[in-house]
Amino acid sequence: MNLKRAWIQMALLAILCLNCPAPSAQLLKPQDVNNLPVAPADHRIRYGSDPIQFADLRVPKGKGPFPIAVVIHGGCWMKFADLQNTAPMSDALRHAGMATWNIEYRRVDNTGGGWPGTFNDVAAAVDHLKTIATTYELDLTQVIVIGHSAGGHLALWLAARHRLPKNSPLFVEKPLRIRGAVNLAGPANLRSFPPAHQKQVCGDVPITKLVGGLPNEMPQRYHDSSPPELLPLGVKQILITGTKDLLVPPKYGKEYEAAAQLAGDKIEMIEIEDAGHFEVIAPNSAAWPTVERAVQSLVTLKREDRQLGQPPNPRLEGDCQAF
Repeated sequence: MNLKRAWIQMALLAILCLNCPAPSAQLLKPQDVNNLPVAPADHRIRYGSDPIQFADLRVPKGKGPFPIAVVIHGGCWMKFADLQNTAPMSDALRHAGMATWNIEYRRVDNTGGGWPGTFNDVAAAVDHLKTIATTYELDLTQVIVIGHSAGGHLALWLAARHRLPKNSPLFVEKPLRIRGAVNLAGPANLRSFPPAHQKQVCGDVPITKLVGGLPNEMPQRYHDSSPPELLPLGVKQILITGTKDLLVPPKYGKEYEAAAQLAGDKIEMIEIEDAGHFEVIAPNSAAWPTVERAVQSLVTLKREDRQLGQPPNPRLEGDCQAF
């Protein structure tokens, strides 16, 4: 009798498993993106005297001037990642007709990083385009910023810095104006991004080190470094995130989208099904064509430059870690 019952249970389990969804492929991790094949940059150019103050310039073939995408890697505002993590994306956008300026910058665990060094670095890197634009046929009327994860916050901040008060230590006269900003899976509001969540995904609470203290201790610094507090930005903003992103879940993008709309800005939020935190920067992922089209929508490309960069390939396997 017990044997008969066991066979019945096994048969029922087999029937149930036929209706079970297949396990989804593992999501990408940072090293998967770093390991993607990528052509070297055309030029590595310094924008400051510190060893970390440099950027990689990639320029499309043909005749310029070319639109410019300033690319900013993430990594919790810490040394979890460097510009290698955004090199594949930069190369793909180069093939799509844009010059790319993939910047390195001091993070909170670099000497001189944090407040105000991290912000000063990304600002100086953007403004350095004024110096090199003629040499490399860059179109300074078509500068956009695209950042991933913590770099997504910095991309929005770069688009917002013309709104800084003159008494801010981050204020610069006549910064290079940004035409549009793309935040890929990044937070925007430094006040509302929970310390407990930062600790979970970064192993630390980097925002307090980035700004120099807690919001109640440094209210003016949080105002000057948090994009929602500088709204309206006056430029088109696009937020792109994966529905399976557990590091910076879509709810944080929706929060910023609502604030920007209320302020009167043009903003679009795109959620990509089954994408995690790193699929949005991997040119071999199913998410990439959506990202590329969004970036191209912010610039005007010559007809001969309108092409998709790299076709999506099967996804790599891995785990998510460290935004």
